[in-house]
Amino acid sequence: MEFDNIIWLGHASFAIRAGSKLVYIDPFRLGSFNERADTILVTHPHFDHFSIEDIKKVATDETEIFLPNDSVHEVKVGKVSGVEPLKSYSSNGIKFTTLPAYNNQSERLQFHPRSNGWVSYIIEADGIKIFHPGDTDHVKEMDGIDVDVALLPIGGTYTMDVDQAVEAAKRIRAKAFVPMHYKAVLGKEKASEAEQKFLKNVKDSMLLKEATEPYYSFG
Repeated sequence: MEFDNIIWLGHASFAIRAGSKLVYIDPFRLGSFNERADTILVTHPHFDHFSIEDIKKVATDETEIFLPNDSVHEVKVGKVSGVEPLKSYSSNGIKFTTLPAYNNQSERLQFHPRSNGWVSYIIEADGIKIFHPGDTDHVKEMDGIDVDVALLPIGGTYTMDVDQAVEAAKRIRAKAFVPMHYKAVLGKEKASEAEQKFLKNVKDSMLLKEATEPYYSFG
């Protein structure tokens, strides 16, 4: 199954084409990919998801930017709006719904507390529903969602690992499951192992090719 309108920019960064509109999610390390953004969605304010430098690179005064309420004051470009979990929004003809994104595993509760109000997104663009979970463990709010594409973090440490992502995929209805947020966390060898495990154990799983130069560390 092909989803040519979804572009993986590396890590948790994606662009979605919806007709003549371009939506970025968590733009980070965009490299030479610098197409103008109509809409930007940010899941939470950690540096690898909320990069002011990359936002400035693709935003104009007319770009609509949505991010959690605790970070609205940091963006000085575009038309900025705050979001919170379990709400519905629209931008440039694109609809999206937010869900809570948080850690529920004891070893990483401090990274993404539920009380912070950070989000995942279900985006409807050109008749396709895409789930971008941000940084999260397998949480109850994602169980039972019905989408075309589910992007799932598999890196562990800060998010669910590949085993937890496999279990999450069993509880999500999607036509395709795509791993993300793992190369910089795991390194090249372990990232490849995680990819293969995901592909082997998740029905309807697939890999997207990165549009920017792949990287294997935060350095």
